[in-house]
Amino acid sequence: MKIQVTQENLSKAISAVARVAVSSRNPLPILNNILLRTENNRLTISATNLEIAITEHIGAKVTHEGAITVPAKLFQEFISSLPSGTIDIDTKEHKCTVASGNYNSVINGMLADEFPVVPKIEKGTEIQISSKELKKALQQVVIAASTDDTRPVLTAVYIHTHKGGLYFVATDSYRLAEKRVMDCDAQLSLLVPSNALNDLLRIIGDVDEEVVMATDGQQVVFRVGESELVSRLIDGNYPDYRKLIPSTFVNTAKLPKDEFVNITKVSSLFARESAGSITLKVDEVKKQLTIKSVASQLGENTSSVEGEVEGDGDVTVNSRYLLDALNVMSVKTLTFSFSGKVEPCVLRSDELTDYLHVVMPLKS
Repeated sequence: MKIQVTQENLSKAISAVARVAVSSRNPLPILNNILLRTENNRLTISATNLEIAITEHIGAKVTHEGAITVPAKLFQEFISSLPSGTIDIDTKEHKCTVASGNYNSVINGMLADEFPVVPKIEKGTEIQISSKELKKALQQVVIAASTDDTRPVLTAVYIHTHKGGLYFVATDSYRLAEKRVMDCDAQLSLLVPSNALNDLLRIIGDVDEEVVMATDGQQVVFRVGESELVSRLIDGNYPDYRKLIPSTFVNTAKLPKDEFVNITKVSSLFARESAGSITLKVDEVKKQLTIKSVASQLGENTSSVEGEVEGDGDVTVNSRYLLDALNVMSVKTLTFSFSGKVEPCVLRSDELTDYLHVVMPLKS
């Protein structure tokens, strides 16, 4: 293979794919490499860990077609260290020569034949989503996915259709986030690993164009411009989460979001000894929500915010889970609702009718 590319394009493409390859969990040495392959006068750069595969395409001046795999970490750091300009890449068997200006290096790679085949979805269900809408939906939902691999289903984001809408849902059993993304006539029910969707968020970045999502029931692919992410789907049945979302409440407080965030942050400082435990109390007469937290070594804190309050009562929740939810709701006011000390708490906003967040209470 003999090609010429720009340092800027190559460095950006390698950065997008390398995270998948640079992992101590990769079972095969070849998976620590990235694949460079010429294709239709372009350079294709791919990496996989057998669960997720990311491919980037960049323009290239191709003199001789070919392919090779090179160590992802070394290649990424080397290319990013080179000055802007053109880079010449010449390969012979497993040797990759990289030349740019005064820099000339030979990198020992591995033959491309040993690299796993990156899966392709030829037939299946396909939909298009605005990259901005997709990014917002993922940011609002992925935070609630579990990181505990002992329950694989809960490490997924449940992408499905329901009554003519496309929904993204995640829960770790302590909290739940649901987002209605858009109208959708297709029939979908996918369990997509949340770590794959975090990689997708990095790929989307500030791109403003349509994202194509396609699935054949075994895997899912997201195509964004010249980037492509393929992920296996998780097997299993997602919990019937809609049964967990209350429809009526004893206590509600409609509050200015920024003030709610501030008093929650302050209270969380005194909640570190108690694993983030804070108690929220609503008072209908005072039209007030008060948060109290106690640290036996440091002291205690009580902070309040005024709002439209109905009912009197209190509930104890994890401050980090509450802050995570508040931070992804870009609204001026929101409603915090609950019914006693053991029923789920729900965060909603009239300005964000397609999103809700559930936080389970702690034993107080």
